[in-house]
Amino acid sequence: MRSRGSQSRLSGHSSFGSRVSALMLAMLAAMATIYVAGRLWQDAESRAYLMEQLERKTTEGQSAISVDDTLKIIDCRQQHKKLSSLQMQLSAARQEGFVPKQLPRNDRKQPTKKTLAVIGIMTTFGRKKNRNAIRKAWMPTDSAMKKFADQKGITVRFVIGKSANRGDSLDKEIETENGQTDDFIILDNQVEAPEEKAKKIKSFFIYAVDKWDAEFYVKANDDVYVNVDALGGVLTSHLDKPRVYIGCMKSGEVFSDPTHQWHEPDWWKFGDGRSYFRHASSDVYVISKALAQFISINRHILRTYAHDDVTAGAWFIGLDVMHIDESTFCCNSSSAGALCAAV
Repeated sequence: MRSRGSQSRLSGHSSFGSRVSALMLAMLAAMATIYVAGRLWQDAESRAYLMEQLERKTTEGQSAISVDDTLKIIDCRQQHKKLSSLQMQLSAARQEGFVPKQLPRNDRKQPTKKTLAVIGIMTTFGRKKNRNAIRKAWMPTDSAMKKFADQKGITVRFVIGKSANRGDSLDKEIETENGQTDDFIILDNQVEAPEEKAKKIKSFFIYAVDKWDAEFYVKANDDVYVNVDALGGVLTSHLDKPRVYIGCMKSGEVFSDPTHQWHEPDWWKFGDGRSYFRHASSDVYVISKALAQFISINRHILRTYAHDDVTAGAWFIGLDVMHIDESTFCCNSSSAGALCAAV
């Protein structure tokens, strides 16, 4: 009987222990459930908040980006700053007149021989005899014109504007002549008139520097014969100088009398001495590429005077330009070494 009572007590204790264990497990399970549910609720709230923020940013035109995208944006901004800095430097160089507005594109063409010089012979209506004389004396024609440019690196063209009465017989005569010789630069936006000579020179330099990438640009009159080989030698000797103005340098009296042949309307600007500053004679003079680019870039603010040679000198007097007094450019000189002669 004792043993049976002992077994009953042991069985009761075992049942009680099992119920306690089950209760503890239930409590732990309940606590775990509450904890997980709380975390899930917090996560849900966080997701709801993030969705709300994303929707707000999207509505405001913003977008969510990854870390990689953020780094890319930062890099782009840095590159943009560098580009802006380079653009500012380029703009400053253009303002100084030493960089063209449009840089040459790489069109994968075969490299061509560098053009040493472009010679613009200023001519006008009724001067066909002069032009023919120049063609016979020193200016290449027809197929020889391209060969001359390829071999010597020098391009030669007559330069003329348009008649004040556009399309009249004067314009048609030039068009007919050019159709036969193909050696003109016809400045469509420039009126051909004696009082427009200085503006015509400016128009020529603007046209030439845009069409030809040359080291030098030469202005000559149609009553001057030029020794092209000698000219090429002189120019080659100055290739190492970035900004040069070459010619037979002179000065002279400024005439205020309106009836005088060389009257200067702006005579008072030249001071009490009534003397022009040093400038190249009109017969033949040369400017380097940087100066031609300067004229092209600043075309709208460069004013002109009564005479084209004085005008060109005025453009360069205030710049960091090397004025070269080249005696061989004095076409009226009897010097045997002169590379030009007035006729």
